[in-house]
Amino acid sequence: MPDPTPTATDPSPAASRDPLSRERALAAAVALADAEGIAALSMRRLARELGVEAMSLYHHVANKSDILDGMVDAVFGEVELPPEGAAWRDAMRRRAASMRTVLARHPWAIGLMDSRTSPGPATLRHHDAVIGCCRTAGLTVAMSAHAVSLIDSYVYGFALQEAALPFQDGDDLTGLVDTILPPAFRDTYPHLAELTAEHVLAPGYSHGAEFLFGLDLVLDGLAARAGI
Repeated sequence: MPDPTPTATDPSPAASRDPLSRERALAAAVALADAEGIAALSMRRLARELGVEAMSLYHHVANKSDILDGMVDAVFGEVELPPEGAAWRDAMRRRAASMRTVLARHPWAIGLMDSRTSPGPATLRHHDAVIGCCRTAGLTVAMSAHAVSLIDSYVYGFALQEAALPFQDGDDLTGLVDTILPPAFRDTYPHLAELTAEHVLAPGYSHGAEFLFGLDLVLDGLAARAGI
């Protein structure tokens, strides 16, 4: 007998009776991309998820590009903004950590965050707040640009790498290590074998801990260069 429980991307009967709106369409698009990746998104597929005809979507969104703009804006809206009055380093650290968490929820967004040419209000508010935090801390306009570029490059790069890893923090990595670096190869690659044995397989290892280590180095370097 088929399971009547709706899947993550199947609209429930109650949801399908909700009035169609831009907000509902964007929420469904984000949920679909979260579940199946951005390649699964099309106007026809989104309409099916919403339980409507594809033409009905055009009363609320202009086209797929408009949907992507809205999805990116929704993701930026989930990222913690630098609190007013917070110390620059603490604010940048919290914001970067929040961005990493949000991108882990929406890995499809990593390649889209800075690609849109029609940014929404949450996107503009986010960037303005980050730059404003830098300027309030005494960074010059040029140094603010350097700081935002460097921090975001680090966060996006780490998030991309993290999304591609064949394991998650907390997994038992012994079997995976044996697959990637079989014992017979360890004399051939002694430095890799040493790092794996003494670091990766050490109790309490967390790849995620590398994020904060690297982020602190980035922030320390920026603060020293800016003299704050």
